[in-house]
Amino acid sequence: MDKIIYRELSYQIVGVMYDVYNTLGYGYQEKYYERAVEKLFILKNISYKKQVPYKIAFRGEIIGRYFLDFLVDDKIIIELKRGNYFAKRNIEQVKAYLKITNLKLAILANFTPSGVRLYRVLNPQNQFE
Repeated sequence: MDKIIYRELSYQIVGVMYDVYNTLGYGYQEKYYERAVEKLFILKNISYKKQVPYKIAFRGEIIGRYFLDFLVDDKIIIELKRGNYFAKRNIEQVKAYLKITNLKLAILANFTPSGVRLYRVLNPQNQFE
């Protein structure tokens, strides 16, 4: 049994992230990496939505919103960051996205001085469906 969730789509996304890094390198604001990723998604015919809003509700009332950097093929959340390491708050942010969307997988892409680093985050509440 294949244990990698959305294997082919994940590989395509990883390829996009490496392509962006190899072309731009390090040192840009997240919004510029986001624009480059979007250009490659279009070029490679990868279905995506950008800055997708999700409402946070408490007892029937909206108390806030999350905005996903990308939602690829209505399956995988992509969150872009820049810096030297995966901050705990960024990992927690992605876990909250998975919880609110009830999706199975998120990929945190961190653009660092030494390359792009990727961190796959699984939704423990939705792994075995």
